Amino acid sequence: MIFEPKLESATLSKRYKRFLADVCHPILGDITVHCPNTGSMKNCWQAGWQVWLQKSENTKRKYPYTWVLAQNEQNDWIGINTQLANQLVFEALQENKISEVKDIAKIDKEVKYGQENSRIDILLTHNEPGIHGEPLKTYIEVKSVTLKEDDGRGLFPDAVTTRGQKHIRELIHCAEHGDNAVLFFLVQHTGIKSVEIAEQIDPEYAKILREAISKGVKVIAYGTSINEQQITLQSKIDFSLHES
Repeated sequence: MIFEPKLESATLSKRYKRFLADVCHPILGDITVHCPNTGSMKNCWQAGWQVWLQKSENTKRKYPYTWVLAQNEQNDWIGINTQLANQLVFEALQENKISEVKDIAKIDKEVKYGQENSRIDILLTHNEPGIHGEPLKTYIEVKSVTLKEDDGRGLFPDAVTTRGQKHIRELIHCAEHGDNAVLFFLVQHTGIKSVEIAEQIDPEYAKILREAISKGVKVIAYGTSINEQQITLQSKIDFSLHES
């Protein structure tokens, strides 16, 4: 995915109110930008870091710029926009770059499903029939991973997520119905080499995921290559969920 319009560099001052950040732009000076990340963003920002912004073509926006990338002291690149994770996985599936998923006849996004009024990030319809005679489907829930430990482990979630717990319950129902169900961790941090569940942050999430795996939900984790020009999906990386 090539960034278009091109990103512009700035220096981060602070992030606040979840959706806002103040930066110092080399031409515009001190401005407020949109932060497209509802998580805690733990270890993903610090005053003084270099960040990259994208200007919206929508002239009616209150904050014309969106914060897209950050770079830490170790020169790791961090993707701030969680919505890019869905787009990257969607594009990779279209280009058959995810080996764990094959024989795709149709790809849909943001489809209503489940028992708890949810929307699945990506819904695949396959050529082969499922156990009920209808075309087999694969439900994919995408999560962006950016919380990095010093040893290179990536942790998810970075805060208690009741919404994330709901998504896993929905995937369990899909698997029990005979369809494929996938929890896809897309790592938007070039310093992360593997993914684990942050049980100390959200023990209930870990508990539900263990149940999900035991009932057939698959977990996939992929890394990314990031720079100020583009972000691309790379190879599969290790995922682990330690025994409770």
